[in-house]
Amino acid sequence: MTTVTSRLRAATLPLALATAASLAPSAAQAKDAAYPQAFNGDGAVTGGYSLSRWAEDWTSMADPAKRDDPLDRLKYIPLDSDGDIYLTLSGELRLRVNQTTNPNLREAEAQRQDINRIVGGADLHIGEHLRFYGEVAHGGISGRNLGAPAATLRNDVVIQQSFVEARTDIGDVDVGVRYGRQEFVDGPNLLASQRDNNTIRYTMNGWRFYARGSKLRIDAFDFRPTAYGDLGTGDDVNDPARRFSGASVGVMLPKTILGNKANLAFDAFLWRRHNDVGAWGGRIGPATRYYLGGWLRGEVGAINLDWSVNRQWGYYMDQDISAWQAFIAQTYRLGKSKTAPRVGVHFDYASGGGGYGNGKLRNAYSPFGNNIYFSYQLYLTPSNLRAVTPNFSFSPVKDVRVLAEYEFAWRDNIQDAVYRANGQPFAGTQNGTARKVAELARLQLVWTITPRLSFTGRYEHLDAGPALTDAGYKSSDFLAGWLSYRF
Repeated sequence: MTTVTSRLRAATLPLALATAASLAPSAAQAKDAAYPQAFNGDGAVTGGYSLSRWAEDWTSMADPAKRDDPLDRLKYIPLDSDGDIYLTLSGELRLRVNQTTNPNLREAEAQRQDINRIVGGADLHIGEHLRFYGEVAHGGISGRNLGAPAATLRNDVVIQQSFVEARTDIGDVDVGVRYGRQEFVDGPNLLASQRDNNTIRYTMNGWRFYARGSKLRIDAFDFRPTAYGDLGTGDDVNDPARRFSGASVGVMLPKTILGNKANLAFDAFLWRRHNDVGAWGGRIGPATRYYLGGWLRGEVGAINLDWSVNRQWGYYMDQDISAWQAFIAQTYRLGKSKTAPRVGVHFDYASGGGGYGNGKLRNAYSPFGNNIYFSYQLYLTPSNLRAVTPNFSFSPVKDVRVLAEYEFAWRDNIQDAVYRANGQPFAGTQNGTARKVAELARLQLVWTITPRLSFTGRYEHLDAGPALTDAGYKSSDFLAGWLSYRF
């Protein structure tokens, strides 16, 4: 499987697809003609595991000889004599501690967050063509100087995912639809992500249609995000103020396109995001933003790349939107082994300007991207941002991977604010004239202790630049570590 560059409607339609199942070829034929899993829009699967647990395939556990321990038995529980109806159970326990000095970049006592996540999932397959997936999660938090934790950090119980999926094969094309609450990651990670850094993950509600051949795929969707509460399962509702819809077309490029054995995929996407309560410059009002973009990713020999560009337009209240984003990341493997050291750099651009009502709104905006890519402390986001980040990753010992980065960040437009991960500005920064935002030194270590148990450690020092310090903001350190156990 390709290792991607680190950044580590209709309810009747499922029934119609299930009815068409008798026309399909065998599952083995469909799998042989499948679009590569690493690029099919469901997220990568590594060692059998995926961030989106429904993307995992544990049918191999039907063979007792392949089970290593009692928990393997939970991955394939047959419910009929033929094993065509089966249940897969999954779970996760994550224990985490975060320590942040000068929280919110203000001189203040350090904040400590003691966080736990508990997730349980069940994936019921009824033959080859129908499945039901459900996932319940709990998020707990305690510590010091917490303020008011968001419902994505503290939530006693939430139905994190709940959907029905129906699929069939039409010729050599795998066709399906998912309806319900689900994670959506079919796009560049900096635009669409489960946001695993949160305790409760980012989910959407609605339908998603896909059709996948061996070289070409299409995807269409219409969603409303989940608005989480913290009082129980009944207060986690479809957000009536926001809607996200669109389509993508993906193609696997020829292996010889660059004169080498390439493994590259290219996606083109057109999205629409509407928000009744958009907020820029202290004003709140309706916003509709369109995204037209392209995304190229994969490997060419020792080079791994992840490049995407998107154009944004629409309106915000009385302002027209005109914005751009470009995320250009690549690494080079220093050896033949997949675990060999890699050296790389990523260049990131997000246009800025007009956030305070002057002319067109040129601030770019990511719908629900992975913001820890810019700052583990969530103090930067791809709006009004230019960044250059050289990096180096290596494995000092077996099953341990270390990533070191040093980021230089500037404002694109000095008359506009510096924006943090939640889209809110650092108050007062719009009044400054300095371009440099910060320099950030980051270090991450991931130790895969066993296939199910891992430890992750992160450290970041944010050295505030004049775009921040001129408005009274300070530098900050962040240290985090957590154990995660999955089955």
